[in-house]
Amino acid sequence: MEPEVNRQTLETGGFGKGLQQTLRTGFVRSGIGLHTGASVQVRVLPATVGQGRYFVRVDQPGTPVIKAQIATVRPTQLSTELAQGEATVRTVEHLLAALAALGVDNARIEINGPEVPLLDGSAKDWAEAIVQVGTVPQSEPRSVWALPEPLCVQEGDAFVIARPSSELRFTYGIDFDLSAIGNQWHSWSPDAMREESLTFAAVIAPARTFGLAHQIEALRDRGLIKGGSLDNALVCGSEGWLNPPLRFLNEPVRHKLLDLVGDLSLLGNFPVAHFLAYKASHHLHTQLARSIAALHC
Repeated sequence: MEPEVNRQTLETGGFGKGLQQTLRTGFVRSGIGLHTGASVQVRVLPATVGQGRYFVRVDQPGTPVIKAQIATVRPTQLSTELAQGEATVRTVEHLLAALAALGVDNARIEINGPEVPLLDGSAKDWAEAIVQVGTVPQSEPRSVWALPEPLCVQEGDAFVIARPSSELRFTYGIDFDLSAIGNQWHSWSPDAMREESLTFAAVIAPARTFGLAHQIEALRDRGLIKGGSLDNALVCGSEGWLNPPLRFLNEPVRHKLLDLVGDLSLLGNFPVAHFLAYKASHHLHTQLARSIAALHC
C-alpha cells in the first residue's frame, strides 16, 4: 500500500477534474445477497482506461458483461438491478457508490451470482478495500460537465431534483411515522473530502440499510429480503431500534444519500449540480439519471 496513492483517493475521489483512475490491484469480498439470500463472491479488478465500471457474470456461460450504465437498469424493488441480454446483477448501488466516490472510474467486477453481497448493509467494507489497495491515474482525463438546467422527477410527495450549482452537492430528506426515525435530513458535498474526517468513506459509506419491523413478513412473502438479518440491516419497530446502536444519529438518511450516489454513478461521471431528494426511491433516482443522460446526449 502506498500512502500517496491512498491520499489522492481520499482527497479527490471521483467527483472532480483530473485523470481517470483504476484500482492499483484487485480485492475480493464474499457474502450473501439481501434479496436472494444467495452466497456470492465478488472480485473487483483494475480495468483499462475508458472501460468504465462493469460486471462480469463468471458463473454463466460465456461470462456475459453487464455495464454499470443507466441504459442497463431494469425495474426492480428495493434495490437497483442491471441487465444486459439475459444476464442480470442486483443490488449494485453500495459497491458502485464506493467505487465512484473514491475515484475508481474503470473497474472490472467479477461476480459468481445474481446479487452483490450486502456485507454489513453499508458501503464501509467496499470503501475500506478500495482505500487499502489504492488507485492509480490513467492516460485519459475524466469528463466533467455542469448541469445546464434544472430537472425534477416526482411521484406524489416524493421527488428528486437536480439543480445547476457552483459545486457538487447531495441533499436527502426522509420522513417516517416511527418516532425513532421521524424526519431526517443530511447534506454532503465532495468538497468536504479535503478534510479526512468528512470524506465519503468516513461519513457516508458506513451508513447501513434499514427496514421497518412491521413490513418484514410482507416483503418476505413477496420473495424479497431473503438474506436480511439484524447483522446486515438496521430494523426499526414502534418501540425503537431492534439492533442499536446507530453509527450516526441520522444513519437512515445518510444511507439513502449513499443509495443516491450509487444510482447516479450509473451516469459514468457526476455532473456539477445540487441533487436534492425527498422520500425517494431507486426508481426515482434512476429516472432522474435517465433525464440527465438524455440532456447530455
